[in-house]
Amino acid sequence: MNSASLTNRLDRAVDDTRDHILGHADAQITLVEYGSYACPHCRAANERIAELRDEFGERMRYVFRHRPLTGIDLARRAAELVERAPDPESFWNAHIKLMTRSHDLTEEDLAAVALDLGIEDEEAREDHDAVERARARVEADERSARASGVMFTPTFFINSRRYDGPWDENSLADAMVGRLGHRVQTAALDFVSWGPSAGLLLLLATIIAVVATNSPAGPAFENFWHHEFGLAFNDAYFGLSLLHWVNDGLLTFFFLVVGLEIKREFTVGHLAGKRSAALPIAGALGGMVVPVLIYLAIIPAGPWQAGWGIPMATDTAFAVALIVVMGRRVPVELRVLLTAAAIVDDIGGILVVAVFYSSDLHLMPMAGAVLATGALALLNKMRIYRVAPYMLVGLVLWAFVHASGLHATLAGVILALFIPARQPPNYRALMVQATTIISAEALQGREVLRHGPSSPALRSLDAIHDRLESPSARLLRHAVVRSSFAILPLFALANAGVEFSGSAWNGHLPMFLAIVLGLSVGKPVGLTLAAALAVRMGIAVKPAEYSWRQLVGAGALAGIGFTMSLFIAGEAFPVPADFAAAKIAIFAASILSALIGVAILWNAQKESD
Repeated sequence: MNSASLTNRLDRAVDDTRDHILGHADAQITLVEYGSYACPHCRAANERIAELRDEFGERMRYVFRHRPLTGIDLARRAAELVERAPDPESFWNAHIKLMTRSHDLTEEDLAAVALDLGIEDEEAREDHDAVERARARVEADERSARASGVMFTPTFFINSRRYDGPWDENSLADAMVGRLGHRVQTAALDFVSWGPSAGLLLLLATIIAVVATNSPAGPAFENFWHHEFGLAFNDAYFGLSLLHWVNDGLLTFFFLVVGLEIKREFTVGHLAGKRSAALPIAGALGGMVVPVLIYLAIIPAGPWQAGWGIPMATDTAFAVALIVVMGRRVPVELRVLLTAAAIVDDIGGILVVAVFYSSDLHLMPMAGAVLATGALALLNKMRIYRVAPYMLVGLVLWAFVHASGLHATLAGVILALFIPARQPPNYRALMVQATTIISAEALQGREVLRHGPSSPALRSLDAIHDRLESPSARLLRHAVVRSSFAILPLFALANAGVEFSGSAWNGHLPMFLAIVLGLSVGKPVGLTLAAALAVRMGIAVKPAEYSWRQLVGAGALAGIGFTMSLFIAGEAFPVPADFAAAKIAIFAASILSALIGVAILWNAQKESD
């Protein structure tokens, strides 16, 4: 994974001795552009920058850094040419000339600038020291571009933060002055893109639930989740408690996201190839089987045996958040393995819930669910690529699955299987088409440019935009944020509240030990042994980037069951006292697993295997 693609910050501060700057050092706004003289978009943006400088005056400082277009000799020669300028004024004169002299950069442009700079004769052009200084300056800017995550030109940074919005002067101005809407959007994007953010929000929701439950407002907090809400039509009524709307309704959306992630991993992700998939699949299977065996070995015969699915689970959000916090101490390859194993774990959890934690089955609603599934298959076969029809049928499917006695969240997984994932498009053809449409619109005159593209052009651009992503990829891109930052924290808020009192422990010691040992011991032991066995048998290959000790640490982090464990516990233990004890055990096991995993990985060094 390229670390440059992960950053949105300027890698080095603006420096008067190294950068080309227009404006005062104490200006409120600093706009840095990485650009190329051969880039038509940079040439078009040059006019926008001039308008911004006129608007902001002394409040703005503009910095230009080179990022010549790759593979275009003229672009690099132009960048090195302007670096031969003897002073800032000469540089900016040459810069403006190269950006504006002709529609596209030409040899004549370079010759004209060389004449202005006084280096048109052979001896001046071959001044070795000057050539090397210019080349070094351009290469330094290119290294800075890579370190700053620059993928194309022009790329702008406003006060050291990359700007990813539209390039028109109004949008840039809004970002530069930091208007409220832009600040809120920027803060939200920063939080979402921060690796541990989902785990942190989940932890915050858990703390709120625990504190509320153990406060004087505890009974009111508990009663709130049992208020019933429903829909009525004439004499027909369908209602659920708020807790069940979360666990059976909103959590279906979470399982839709899980299903889409599973489909992605098995089609184009880390589980697409047999060799790459073998190690995480083997580890995940071992990490499910061994905890179950430990649980059943400790639990006496009786109703508690229904909780055997609790220690199977892994909370990906918490586990990955801890790995991200540890940074370079954990190889990227190990994060990939843990995430892929968690995906396989999710498949096991879904099957367990669907088969073993459903109530009495009802044939008529089940037949309706089969018909709804058939309708989804028909939409897929007819190559319907709009998401809306699938979601409408999915809503009907959810109602039938819920009424059938199967767990309603199964509907989310079934829906994910049928939302189509098209073959990748010809991106070059689409880009050429989009450029042709926009260029044709621009040729129609200034009215088009003032009022926007025509309706046919907009429809064509919408069609191109729709084709850039498959429906499943687009839905996953939009849904994963809502799942991680809204649904899971709400689930934790509704389910994680447990009253820490002596009565919760009475008679529940075997259950406590079974869950804690299953998660904190069974997970790392099962995952590591199964992975080692797969490697020994030649089924899988362990990447050299991480050691066996680090693999054990990742297995310990997989013991953070939390959300999925809470979900299964709620299905397995209808008696409130049993569920409360199980929640305490899940909390203890997840905290213990996190501490063990971090302790192992914090100082783990790569070992020779």
